[in-house]
Amino acid sequence: MLLGAGELGKEVIIAFQRLGVEVIAVDRYDNAPGHQVAHHAFTIDMSDPEQLLALIDAQQPDFVVPEIEAIATDALAEVEQRRSGARRNDQTDGGRTVVIPTARATQLTMNREGIRRLAAEELGLPTSPYAFAESLIEVENALGAIGFPAVIKPVMSSSGKGQSVVRGPEDVSAAWDYALTGGRVDLGRVIVEGFVDFDYEITLLTVRSASGTEFCEPVGHRQESGDYVESWQPQPMSDAALAAAQAVAEKITTALGGRGLFGVELFVKGDDVYFSEVSPRPHDTGLVTLRTQRFSEFELHARAILGLPVDTTLISPGASAVIYGGVDAEGIAYEGVADALAVPETDLRLFGKPTSFVRRRMGVAVSTAKDIETARARATEAASRVRPVT
Repeated sequence: MLLGAGELGKEVIIAFQRLGVEVIAVDRYDNAPGHQVAHHAFTIDMSDPEQLLALIDAQQPDFVVPEIEAIATDALAEVEQRRSGARRNDQTDGGRTVVIPTARATQLTMNREGIRRLAAEELGLPTSPYAFAESLIEVENALGAIGFPAVIKPVMSSSGKGQSVVRGPEDVSAAWDYALTGGRVDLGRVIVEGFVDFDYEITLLTVRSASGTEFCEPVGHRQESGDYVESWQPQPMSDAALAAAQAVAEKITTALGGRGLFGVELFVKGDDVYFSEVSPRPHDTGLVTLRTQRFSEFELHARAILGLPVDTTLISPGASAVIYGGVDAEGIAYEGVADALAVPETDLRLFGKPTSFVRRRMGVAVSTAKDIETARARATEAASRVRPVT
């Protein structure tokens, strides 16, 4: 059972199905991308613990795999406790469902406060300076200690939603308001982060499987307003920086435990690496692996969850570029698809979302080449040729 059936969940569903697994897709709206390919589809409020537990009890899945942040994680903890209790009491009925990677990992990573405190305060990983705030006054006090520029984010959000860069006192009030309204769930609490003067940022896709921990080649990416616009693989980096990145990723994923693929986000300055965030599931910047790796991040996630062998081999440099909706409309079509596919070594993923927004991610172009510069140019060109229309 996948909790979250967007474009990333859709690819995970397909990866499971290729291995003969029956899949249940759950999302907050009807006809989500994953609903269109799963064996069974349900629409519920996943932040409601009663609805979530009722569905899990009715379907009795072997695995529950969270794919978004807005989930009642306490319900997942209860599911896990039932399993532990059944095993302690040597029961063969009930308590069969495994939470991926673990309920604790899901709880920590769905909330920036939990994961930041684990990384910085328990594991001692290098991070940007930070503080948490529950009012505009607390935000201003935090900025007094951290300084400008800084980043203000909701403690629970994804894809840059609710995130702002503040460069002076005049930006603070609007950033606070946006953090409260733009997150997945309004918890009335934000994180204020010092701005890291990094050279580049990466996603290090880290796989915890039955055979141990393995890493994909680092994925570089570019963001606008906290949302990924393009990504490429491999990101060039020094041997020292790569070793440091892998050490950070192994520490944080080991602390979280469980099986599956994790997207570890890191800032790199010279040979120094700073932890930013981690997602216990495939990452949007990792869409590039649909073309670059022997097995995509989605296939690696499925294999690791099922206890099967994994292979993180890179087969070609490549890049991805986002296709935005461009219009606010229900039921869109796409023009320029043939033109986009005429770009050498290029493919498209059009997600099939039933509603388009101007800045909603509706698809992605993925390209390969002998070098990442050419691949980036190809992906960007292909994405620019696709035009969602009413």
